[in-house]
Amino acid sequence: MRKIIKIIVFGVLFPALIISTVVLAYLYFFASGDRNLSGQWTAKLDMTDQAVVTALDWLQDIEAVSVSMEEIRPYMQELTIDVHLTLEQTARTKGTFQCNVLQESYDACNQAAYEAFASAFRELLSDRLHMAGYAGSTDAETVEALVTETFGMSTVSYLMTCGPSLLPSLKELQAQYDGSGTYQTANGILTRQFDDGEMGRTQKENYIRKDSTLILSEDFSDRYAVIYTLQETKNEFLFYH
Repeated sequence: MRKIIKIIVFGVLFPALIISTVVLAYLYFFASGDRNLSGQWTAKLDMTDQAVVTALDWLQDIEAVSVSMEEIRPYMQELTIDVHLTLEQTARTKGTFQCNVLQESYDACNQAAYEAFASAFRELLSDRLHMAGYAGSTDAETVEALVTETFGMSTVSYLMTCGPSLLPSLKELQAQYDGSGTYQTANGILTRQFDDGEMGRTQKENYIRKDSTLILSEDFSDRYAVIYTLQETKNEFLFYH
C-alpha cells in the first residue's frame, strides 16, 4: 500500500506540483510584468491640428484673405507638449502616481507655433501686396520690416499680442493632467484617485502596457489615446484629439 502511495506521490502529484510551481512563477515574474506600471513615463501631446485650425479661422476672418488649411499646415509641424507621468507600484494592483505638464515644454511649443504662424502670415501678406500692385521686394526680410514699421513690433510679437491663442492655456492643460495620488488596476482599467482635498477627483482609463509603451484612453477608441513611453527610450508618441 505504501509503495502504491509513493508511486502516486512521486509519479503524479510531485510532477504536478513542480508544474504548478513553474506556472505560478512564470505568472508572477513574467505574465505580471505588463501589470507593473512602475516607471517615469513621457507623453507628447500633439497640438498641431488645434494650432492649424485656430490660425486658419483667424486668417479667414481678415477681410480679403483667402487661405486654406493646406496652405497653413506645411508651416506648422510637430507641435508637441511633454507630459510626465511617474507611477510607483506599491502592491500587486496598487500604487502611487504623479503627473504634470512641463512648463518649459509648453513655452517652447507655444513659441514654435507662433514662429510657424508668422512664416505663414508673412507669405500671405506677400501675396496680398502683389495683388495690391506693390512693386517692391516681398521677400521674408522685407515683409518683416514692413510689419515692424506698421505695428511697431515683430510679426511673432504682433501675432502673440493681437492674434489668436493657438494652444490651450497652460492652466487648462494642468487642470486636465496635473495631479498626484493613488491608483488601482483591474481588468484593464487604471483608476486614479487624485489628492485634491475632500473633493478629490477620480479618473478611470483603459490601459495597455507593452514593454516600454503605456497607452491610456478614456474609451476604446485610439482617437482619445494618450501614449506614454519610458523616459529611457527615444520613441515619440502623440496625443490624438
